[in-house]
Amino acid sequence: MACERSPLLAHGLFSMVTDNGDSRRGSSAAGDSSSKANPRTLNTFFGVIVPTILSMFSIIIFLRTGFVIGHAGLLYGLLMLGVAYFIISLTILSICAISTNGAVQGGGAYFMISRSLGPEFGGSIGLMFFLAKVCACGVYVLGLVEAILNIFGQDAVVGMAQGIRVLPQGYWFSVLYSSVLLLLCLVVCLVGAHIYAKASFITLIVVTVAVLSILISPLIVGPRHFNLTHMLDHNHTIIHGVYTGFNSSTLANNLGPGYSLDYSTNKMMSFSAVFAVLFTSCTGIMAGANMSGELKNPSVAIPKGTIIAVLYAFVVYVLLFLLLSSTCDRLFLINDYAVFQRINIWPPFVIVGVYCASLSAAMCSLIGASRILHALAVDQLFGLPLAPAAITSSSGNPWVSVLYTWVLVQCTLFAGQLNVIAELVTVFYLLAYAAVDLACLALEWASAPNFRYS
Repeated sequence: MACERSPLLAHGLFSMVTDNGDSRRGSSAAGDSSSKANPRTLNTFFGVIVPTILSMFSIIIFLRTGFVIGHAGLLYGLLMLGVAYFIISLTILSICAISTNGAVQGGGAYFMISRSLGPEFGGSIGLMFFLAKVCACGVYVLGLVEAILNIFGQDAVVGMAQGIRVLPQGYWFSVLYSSVLLLLCLVVCLVGAHIYAKASFITLIVVTVAVLSILISPLIVGPRHFNLTHMLDHNHTIIHGVYTGFNSSTLANNLGPGYSLDYSTNKMMSFSAVFAVLFTSCTGIMAGANMSGELKNPSVAIPKGTIIAVLYAFVVYVLLFLLLSSTCDRLFLINDYAVFQRINIWPPFVIVGVYCASLSAAMCSLIGASRILHALAVDQLFGLPLAPAAITSSSGNPWVSVLYTWVLVQCTLFAGQLNVIAELVTVFYLLAYAAVDLACLALEWASAPNFRYS
């Protein structure tokens, strides 16, 4: 009987090996060499908790929390948050069950499900997770460009009034800046996941300091008034935003929804559109699972680390929702994505936090997607078109699958705006999470003898 750690036999439409015996021997050899070349060095904290927290904070917590409260209001915002975390909680429980069912190699959720339900079911889920990660990486990179242009963009009618405005703005310039940042992520990912995992701890400290500065700022910063200027239909529109500090009247005015035009896309917002943007902050729960090939004890680290990280992120989001709804008027929240930067005791705290969190989340998504693609290639599910993605470096880094992923992420950058592809990311992740939950339910109902979670 084949070992749990062995790659699957070829099942794809374009199977390269026709002889079953040769396929079994080749796959086993590939699995053994991959295991030797890719030593497991990451523990629960560095391999699961840190990347999961950074992925769930990313760009949304800094640049879209005010957007959610401004359009949906506090009550509907908390409802959206509750629905989102209920969905991912079911998926986390499923991942906890599947990850404790035998040996876990690289490929995250795909590997775990394919070894329990077979390559066809696991391959479809793996493909959805791969595409979701690709789109999520594009969201993080586009969000980072938006944050950079808030400070350095030449168009003074968008973003902050202060800054060194040297970068020209426009659709193609945004694509150019996004491509350069993605190229930087590619270089880091080609070096290897271990260096990123160790450096991400420093990033987590920086992001934590930025979040703490946001939480304590209302206790120090007094009321302020802002003039926000946007270009709408070739006309300059001036909006007066108010930061009141903690105020019961402000809280009462922000309880209900007040959907209006999104100034970056000129589209009318709705419950589903705002929820799609918010849900992208919940797509980092697989960050630890996707690092399964580098974890010392993935069966323990994945469930434990993921649960801790998600609980921490949920508490932080609730606190920030309460803070914004109690201190900022609706016009301010709707018309300025960089609201945290304006009301902070020292704005560079938030600026550095945005840059670090976005860049880290983009690299995490790029690494995670490449590991899933590599696992699909090793199992020969898609045959010749994906065969090069099985190639690894001497250290076990799947550099070809990283290049495949980089090309696809580059295509998503032509969307130009974060909000444009947020709904696509949400759809992919909802489908992938539903598939994981159904896979776990099917294993439980079928009383499969190879499904023995603990």
